[in-house]
Amino acid sequence: MARNKRPQPADEKRAEIVAAARRLFVEDGYDATSMSRLAKEAEVAPNTIYWYFGNKDDVLIAVLTAVMADVWPRYQDVAGEPIAARLLWVVGQLTDMSHLVTTVHARVEHSPAVAEWHQNFHAITGSLFRYELEKAGVTAPTVDAEVMIGIFTIEGLLAHHQNESQQRTICDALASRWTLT
Repeated sequence: MARNKRPQPADEKRAEIVAAARRLFVEDGYDATSMSRLAKEAEVAPNTIYWYFGNKDDVLIAVLTAVMADVWPRYQDVAGEPIAARLLWVVGQLTDMSHLVTTVHARVEHSPAVAEWHQNFHAITGSLFRYELEKAGVTAPTVDAEVMIGIFTIEGLLAHHQNESQQRTICDALASRWTLT
């Protein structure tokens, strides 16, 4: 007779599914990860995933949200560093998830939920850039453009693999745009 699994709180099971999806999305990619494979990795019946998520894009959003929840609290550790070092730190923290940048951009057109997550990501990172730039003295007429340049640079570094030296050079060049002379 099969052994029954212990009862498990819903938030704990959801977290296990997200952790399994994160591993699979990083190792094999979003497109190569089927919901049945995710269920097997999470050790649940395939329909169980749909108790927690409406569809695969909802799983993607949960993974992305978990990644950001892991990264942002650690940002305080580098908050006092020069902006170039902080930019490089962010890239380093997100490198393992870099191919999901491409996935998010591909899914934006097909999923309103992913599009909303992406827009919110830009709003959050944009507000951080805006704060840093205003603190550095970047003037109002150009701050919006500089915020977008910063976001696009980070996304570009994640989407197009560069070695650490190249990443550092790009982050230094970007930061030098914002240094008052």
